Amino acid sequence: MSKWDKILHKILMGQSGANLDFDDLRGILLRLGFDERIRGSHHVYRKNGIEDHPNLQSSGSKAKPYQVRQIREIILKHKLGGDL
Repeated sequence: MSKWDKILHKILMGQSGANLDFDDLRGILLRLGFDERIRGSHHVYRKNGIEDHPNLQSSGSKAKPYQVRQIREIILKHKLGGDL
């Protein structure tokens, strides 16, 4: 199992909440085909065919728990997890 598969598994299982690195969450979105736009501390992600546009900000080096939950909901809603 690759590093990205393990991170995706943590996100989907709800195990990572406050303990996921911000760069790992960014990496998952990029690997799922999202385009990233950075404006100051805001990282906005877009993908064709998906109306949700997640907006992430780091909390130190960690992702914010509510943002990890939002990403989990987007992955599940659009069945994106099989792409990794």
